[in-house]
Amino acid sequence: MSSVSEGRFRSSAVPSITPGPLRTALRTDDGVRIEAVYEPCTAGAGAGAESSFDGTAIVLAHGFTGSVDRPAVRRAAGVFAGRAAVVTFSFRGHGGSGGRSTVGDREVLDLAAAVAWARELGHRRVVTVGFSMGGSVVLRHGALYARRPADGAEAGGAVEREGRTGARSEAHADAVVAVSAPARWYYRGTAPMRRLHWVVTRPMGRMVGRYGLRTRIDRNEWDPVPLPPVEAAGLIAPAPLLIVHGDRDPYFPLDHPRSLADAAGDGAELWLERGMGHAENAADETLLTRIADWAVTP
Repeated sequence: MSSVSEGRFRSSAVPSITPGPLRTALRTDDGVRIEAVYEPCTAGAGAGAESSFDGTAIVLAHGFTGSVDRPAVRRAAGVFAGRAAVVTFSFRGHGGSGGRSTVGDREVLDLAAAVAWARELGHRRVVTVGFSMGGSVVLRHGALYARRPADGAEAGGAVEREGRTGARSEAHADAVVAVSAPARWYYRGTAPMRRLHWVVTRPMGRMVGRYGLRTRIDRNEWDPVPLPPVEAAGLIAPAPLLIVHGDRDPYFPLDHPRSLADAAGDGAELWLERGMGHAENAADETLLTRIADWAVTP
């Protein structure tokens, strides 16, 4: 993984004397360029410079058609920054990142690059928080990127899972939060999900995605099909897992979060939010603050 500078933010892999926002381009393990932004924790901003690189970093994974600069993402990042340092990034095919969206498949490599960057900056504890598609990605990332000596790999080595994904343990998450995440792939049980499948699977839909939603979508089908979120949820322990879902989510009904929690067993905590809709657009400041408080509590 490498980084190059971009825009008005500094790009660096080491703490500066005066920590501040950093904008960088990361390189994923499959060579895709991903835009990312680091923001230090705003709590105790007058403390010593080194303190901004201590403690927890939250890596925020947005939903489909989102990006690092979308208002809902920036709002969530601002709330999280009151409790911890925050890394936001645009998934491939979104915003200023390269490549094309695979709608939750190879995006796990984008998240891994962002987590590894947070650790390069000095954070020993990193928590991933994903919304919708990003929720499915943090679940799968939590299952695939972990320190498991039983796998027969040395710490920091590559482990081959899902037939091809090299899971580097230095990119692991210490805790995982999935908000408005699906439990299974190919779900078409609601009108919004049927529309999304049309966008992803039809040439005209992908054109709408590119020019109307500013999202470049890969035309190839998954091969192999990635680990389903419900199976991934059962593999995240011993890392803590928080599942958050609204009871008015128009995309995924409540059987999705309940299935995820059941699969994770005692390793998961489930919050069913009354009156909440879908993902980062529906998460209010109170809920985001609760999530951040959970994330910074070891």
